[in-house]
Amino acid sequence: MDQDETRTIEARGEGLVAAALAGDEKAARAHTDFFVFGRRVDEGIPYWERAVEAGDAFSAYTLARYRKIRGDRAEAERLYRLAADRHSDCAYGLAVLLKENGDPEAARWFRKGWDMGRLDCKIELGRVLAAEGRPAEAAAFLMKDAGIGDIAVFRWVRLFEGVRETFDGIAAALAAAEETGDGDAAVEALAPLDGMDREFKDYPGLTAEAEEYLSRAGALSPRALVEHAIFLERQCAGDRWAEARDLLLRSHAAGYTGASYVLGVFHEERGDLAEAEHWYALAADAGHEAAGLRLTRTYLLQRRLDEAEARLGGLDPEDEAVAERLALLAELRDEDEVPPDQDLRRLPDLRERAEAGDVQASYAYGRMLYEWCDAAARSTVRWYEPAALAGDAAAAADLRELYRTLGDPVRRDHWTRVAAEAGDRGACNAMAWLSDYNRDYQEAERWYVRAADGGSALYAMMAGKALAQGGKYEEAEPYLRRAWEEGRDEAFGTETAGYYGLVLNRTGRHDEAADLLSIAAASWWEDVRSRYDTDDLAMLSRMLDPEEELKAAEEALAAG
Repeated sequence: MDQDETRTIEARGEGLVAAALAGDEKAARAHTDFFVFGRRVDEGIPYWERAVEAGDAFSAYTLARYRKIRGDRAEAERLYRLAADRHSDCAYGLAVLLKENGDPEAARWFRKGWDMGRLDCKIELGRVLAAEGRPAEAAAFLMKDAGIGDIAVFRWVRLFEGVRETFDGIAAALAAAEETGDGDAAVEALAPLDGMDREFKDYPGLTAEAEEYLSRAGALSPRALVEHAIFLERQCAGDRWAEARDLLLRSHAAGYTGASYVLGVFHEERGDLAEAEHWYALAADAGHEAAGLRLTRTYLLQRRLDEAEARLGGLDPEDEAVAERLALLAELRDEDEVPPDQDLRRLPDLRERAEAGDVQASYAYGRMLYEWCDAAARSTVRWYEPAALAGDAAAAADLRELYRTLGDPVRRDHWTRVAAEAGDRGACNAMAWLSDYNRDYQEAERWYVRAADGGSALYAMMAGKALAQGGKYEEAEPYLRRAWEEGRDEAFGTETAGYYGLVLNRTGRHDEAADLLSIAAASWWEDVRSRYDTDDLAMLSRMLDPEEELKAAEEALAAG
């Protein structure tokens, strides 16, 4: 950083603090924009801290955002609270953070933000009503005082009205089935619930009404009891296994074969292979082919090859899945050694050691269940956590993936950071992407560099690109050189050529730059530009134009 830039930063920073002291929010905001849009968050932080002390609400909001992005959620909450009662951005930011934490106080701050005129706070209040299982009230609330330009409101109104219409349709069809005692019609009435996964995840209060319909249908059909059990396991928060198992046992007792199969699936997802085998066998013996296939898979994974072969002999040899199982059986008979991470015969010993406090055994046990036994993510989290908490980078990275699968972004991001700080390069790259997405470009650079050091050619390209976009051409050069040498034939080769050409051109190596930029310009749209979102204006503003850069290189060469 040269002296002129240093003086400019100091002048803008002191101007920000002076504006805060004078209560001039407009001027303070303009100085904040200088730091944010100029990729100078690091330099802006000490001035925002001083501006916050002087009472500037927008500085509190800005600093809170970056504290949250950089992992200090507690400090972000403190900063938001400083001005949430008088500044709609802070009220909204606080409400979102509290909502992510599962804190019901979020509704209070969405209300405060709406009272100050922030439309997205009104939308979030409507979503709170829907999440409590009141979609009609949510739609009515959003429509109240809505203006013709409130397009975003109407989208949510349509969603919530659609939920109400779907539920009303189910209720009508179910009532007709009850009137005639038609169990098949009762099951058919429940069909629209299958397309509402997103709604139940985002608005958990809706599950209560859905459960009422499932319960009514279950009185008419043992198959509906199974549908109810599946709903409890797939859609409802908390551990509802005891209720789900009771429903399945009732259905099984009523003679529905599918209940035995689903009991097998759920026991397998919970890591209880012995119980899974028991129920699969019952279903398979009653003619349930899918259960027979699942059972043979569990036998094969445990190298119980004779039992697998006997079961496969009773299935349709023309079935493609059966043929695949038979081929796998032949491979397993010929194998010389079982890879330890695939040897399910180790499970009992691993579990015993895990329960005795061996964190690595716990991790190995959880991974084997998840990767080879179809155990559900929610059932394996507890086996990964001890090793992750003990500092194992791989365990933390895998835990991050489990929470991503579970749709829990707060815990996902927490374990991403833990894994990254422990040295997992994939997690470092994920942290870089997260920072980049939130326009914290300096923080993104640091994470990209950590991912690239000793990492793949792709990570080297990402680090070099980030540094080049920040004007750090000499720092970017070795990363892009390595990315080009190791990955020129990969999918990211064209992008590497472009940014490597850029840094060479900006550091005076115009001849070499022209060759690379020519390669990039020839297929930039097809290989690079088409892969990025056309609506992401922040990304587009930073993207290299290889044709323009090539023209500059050729002009420099012509000038001698």
